[in-house]
Amino acid sequence: MSAAREQAPIAWLTPDWDVPAHVHAISTLRAGGGVSTGAYASLNLAQHVGDDPAHVRANRAWLREVAQLPQEPLWLEQVHGVAVAVNVASRSADAVPLQADAAVAFEPGLVCVVMTADCLPVVFADRAGTRIGVAHAGWRGLVGGVLEATVAALRAPPADLVAWLGPAIGPDSFEVGPEVREAFIARDASNADGFTRNAAGRYQADLYALARQALGRAGVLAVTGGGRCTQRESREFFSFRRDGGRTGRMATLAWLTAASGETRHA
Repeated sequence: MSAAREQAPIAWLTPDWDVPAHVHAISTLRAGGGVSTGAYASLNLAQHVGDDPAHVRANRAWLREVAQLPQEPLWLEQVHGVAVAVNVASRSADAVPLQADAAVAFEPGLVCVVMTADCLPVVFADRAGTRIGVAHAGWRGLVGGVLEATVAALRAPPADLVAWLGPAIGPDSFEVGPEVREAFIARDASNADGFTRNAAGRYQADLYALARQALGRAGVLAVTGGGRCTQRESREFFSFRRDGGRTGRMATLAWLTAASGETRHA
């Protein structure tokens, strides 16, 4: 470990939920220990955004070391869809990434991960600590049903699940056209509550509210998190919209270790 990295440790967010101590989840921030530079500074974890691949490999290795991950995460090729990778082990660096926008795991050692830079990461666990999951929920994924698909893939009574909403673009920053609102309302009329008309005749969309509505419809009522804004909080987060599309990605990860019987209060 270099002296420079000792002075700039990785920073991350952790869910504010009550779960058994062997359930782990973090959402990385853009700063702290990464080697990426320029638009990707410093802890970019995505290989597909134009960053130096060697820098991304170093950042991922650093994350695995500091977070004490049991193995390499299952990095996905995210396509704003609803496919869920179920209990899949990590792949080698040379393997073609699995195309999915969510992952769930039912055994210790498997590390689920999604990457975001304005879209909403959602982490799941069951109260007994036997399964975890993460989902990448931008507006397309939300309206398509990625959260409902993840709940179904967890194979547990929804009332036994807890969810945490990680950092995403906030409603004051996320302007969309009427077609986006109409797509959500076509799925469920109550989604109209997630939109506020602005002075330009367009709409401010609240991903957090829309996610809570989707989770409620799926039967998941224990939901925490929300309230951050990746676009406005430039020191903490990468933002695709703020940075004109040339930016890095944060990672939201979840994994299980051997059960201890304790409960961790975040």
